[in-house]
Amino acid sequence: MPVRTEAAYQRLARTLRGEIRRGRYAGGVRLPTEAELAREFSVSRQTVRRAFHDLVAEGLVRRTAGRGTFATPQGPYLRQFGSIEDLMGLSLDTELEIVEPLRRQVDIEAASRLRLDGDLVHSVLFRRRHNGTPFCVTAVHLPPEIGTRLAELPELTTTGAVSDVTVIAMVDTRTGHPIAEAEQSITAVAAGREIGERLRCAPGTPLLRVDRTYLTTAGQLVELAISYFLPEHYSYRVKLRRSPG
Repeated sequence: MPVRTEAAYQRLARTLRGEIRRGRYAGGVRLPTEAELAREFSVSRQTVRRAFHDLVAEGLVRRTAGRGTFATPQGPYLRQFGSIEDLMGLSLDTELEIVEPLRRQVDIEAASRLRLDGDLVHSVLFRRRHNGTPFCVTAVHLPPEIGTRLAELPELTTTGAVSDVTVIAMVDTRTGHPIAEAEQSITAVAAGREIGERLRCAPGTPLLRVDRTYLTTAGQLVELAISYFLPEHYSYRVKLRRSPG
């Protein structure tokens, strides 16, 4: 399976996105100019312009003629997802809280979706918080050989443990082949009692269920993640192209 190379403008946009979310340009601080960023990152001004275009489209920055580019004041926490890097970037400004620690169990459905020969998987349940407010509950299922490599990590094996890690980043460094892509589906569901309690919302509240399977550059399925998001905290972006011919 071919490796998808991240373009220069995407790398720059990711860097600026992280700095904005960490508050580097809060309080009306101007972002560097196109010329300044071009020199700093050894890229063309066109590359910088494309990176700014993405950030404007995401609502993270605004551009004012004659004044420069500024971070947009942020209201309720909103995460935009459009790449593997966006998912790994959750460690920048959120924290993971373990609800049910990583354990080995029989899960026929998860094993089937991971295309395993047996029925055993390693599973962990956690929620993501921003400034103490939960916005997502996720169940992650891993093949036994991957789960075993993570089984000694206190960040995943201690109930109530809080950290800034992402499971996808842990898997990415322990598979021998980096994660190259994710396949996902998004559906609308009503919150059940347990999910509602963990997200601090009433049963029946509309949620977004996001199912993702992650594949390495070798085409190996290494993770199944099933997440429930409060919709006001989730935004998905995708670039659509017309088929040639």
